Amino acid sequence: METKRVDDANASASGKISTETINNHIEKLANSYAKNMKIDGFRRGKVPVSVVKNRYKDNLEQEARQKSIDNFFESALKDLGIDSKNVIGQPLITKFDESDKGIDIEMKIGLSPSFELKDIESCVPSFTLSPVDSSAVDKRLDDIAKSRAPIIESKATSLDSDLIGNIDFEGFIDGVAFQGGKAEGFDLLIGSGQFIPGFEDSIKGMKVGESREIKVTFPKEYQNANLAGKDATFKVKLNAIKEKGKVKIDDSFAKSLLGDKDENTLEKLKENIKKELENEERLKLYNEKLKEETLENIAKTYNFALPENIIEQEINVLVNNAAGQMSKDELESLRGNESKIKELRDKERPNAEKSVKVTFIIDKLAKEQKIHVDDNEVYQALYYESMMNGQNPQEVIEMYRKNNLLPAVKMAMIEERVITHLLDSKNGLLESKEDSKK
Repeated sequence: METKRVDDANASASGKISTETINNHIEKLANSYAKNMKIDGFRRGKVPVSVVKNRYKDNLEQEARQKSIDNFFESALKDLGIDSKNVIGQPLITKFDESDKGIDIEMKIGLSPSFELKDIESCVPSFTLSPVDSSAVDKRLDDIAKSRAPIIESKATSLDSDLIGNIDFEGFIDGVAFQGGKAEGFDLLIGSGQFIPGFEDSIKGMKVGESREIKVTFPKEYQNANLAGKDATFKVKLNAIKEKGKVKIDDSFAKSLLGDKDENTLEKLKENIKKELENEERLKLYNEKLKEETLENIAKTYNFALPENIIEQEINVLVNNAAGQMSKDELESLRGNESKIKELRDKERPNAEKSVKVTFIIDKLAKEQKIHVDDNEVYQALYYESMMNGQNPQEVIEMYRKNNLLPAVKMAMIEERVITHLLDSKNGLLESKEDSKK
């Protein structure tokens, strides 16, 4: 065996696994299974080893081969003086040639990189929030009041914007009713945009008791792929016209929201709304610009050795994602074309290296800042997102679990919190948050 420490994040090992070594593993495995195996015609534990070796030849060879590789890997770590705790991911096998004499094998071993994060603040941009004016506060306050207003019967004779139509409806595509397209006694606020484009406008002017047939088209990006982009006909009946009553915005209204305490005045409610609007503006700025800018700065500022096996895994992910966006002709041109596949992998390598580097940095920062995300938080995030998209939460979570995507969701949530913490800290917002809790 030959081993080499390439750099802080990589090592390599090469050598031969003899046929004798593999056969010894087969013998040990067969003997072990024979002691507990139950085969028709033999008592448990009395199955001849030769029968086990005959019947399970392929499985035994495969398992013996894997045990031999595992032992080779463990020997390489020992020879290199590397603790298994510092190994990251599975070794990348770059050569695996079988012959009568055994297996010629070469592997790359990934190690957790060692690096310092000095002056991380220099990567974080400063910003100034635009002040929230009183008109924005008043508008939000008015929206809150409208949302809590009681629904009352309207004196309007026909349905129009800002009125509520109590309707029965059923949807059809090509004359066939579709699942989820029917409801009775549904209250729809005209102008809310709650239904697909064209629906609300098409029922304006309806009178109580009137029935109408309307034609609409589902958006191409509609969450239900079976309906996306399709023309539909809805049969609609208007049962009643309602409207939202008036709500007096005063101290009593504030107490209904904040709690029945003397200090919960309208003025305090406005202060809370102002802070909420400031927070929304801050998060919008973070999400639309500053988080990506921070990540770019981090990726450019810090350079250290990265484990090649993890980079290769990330390249696989990026190439598969790219393939998912290709046409049938493009995919066919790639099939069996090693030079084109290599070209695509080389193209994705810089993106993979950046992604892997940032992941290691975020992980280190999360540990330093004591930021973590538990499994329940991941499930809650997926549950909320699937509910918002009209999907079955249990099915979505199970799909993520089966495809081993839950760790990626968790890492994305950790990244979000780490970058938010950095931006808040750099711009003096952590202190103000702590003050607001007191």
